[in-house]
Amino acid sequence: MSAYENLGERQFIGRRGGDVVTLIDSSVIAAVPEAKQSAEQARDELRFDFLNDAEVLDLLRRRHLDEEEMFKAGFAHGVPLAIVGFGAFVYWGGVARYWEAMTPRAVYLAAAAAVVGTQLFFFVRSAMRVWGDPVRQNLRARARRYREIAHVARRGGAEVPAHYPHYGPYPFAAKFRPEADNPGISKAEGSDEH
Repeated sequence: MSAYENLGERQFIGRRGGDVVTLIDSSVIAAVPEAKQSAEQARDELRFDFLNDAEVLDLLRRRHLDEEEMFKAGFAHGVPLAIVGFGAFVYWGGVARYWEAMTPRAVYLAAAAAVVGTQLFFFVRSAMRVWGDPVRQNLRARARRYREIAHVARRGGAEVPAHYPHYGPYPFAAKFRPEADNPGISKAEGSDEH
């Protein structure tokens, strides 16, 4: 985790490229009875101790790395797809559709569809590899639940920042899969996503 070499022992990066955040002590969260009860219930459901500071810090750091990988995968294939798709559309609208012969137009459409289709295939494959990895989904599910627990504590009067831990609610790909329960790094996380 080279991104964390310059951070303090209780710090993590809140969002991709975002501010450095200091971990809230579990005692602050556990001081609110509703939050403590929610953490204990979540521990049984997600097989994770949400009141263990070392485990939570590791979870949030790995979640940041997961978000970085998702961005890289989306950028590496999404940008070329957008450029090629836009270029094919503009060329068709400005030039190719005005060709008199039907054969060149059909060839252009077939070639453009093949190129855009190939780019789309690589984009979808990359997205499925990153979003669909069950170990990563478990990581996201745990980070999502931790966020919910922290918000319960804040509403209960604990001194927790409004957006702590500064990740979104993960409406997608955050389903806990007990069959893939491995708190370590997944196979896809350590591999090249391109």
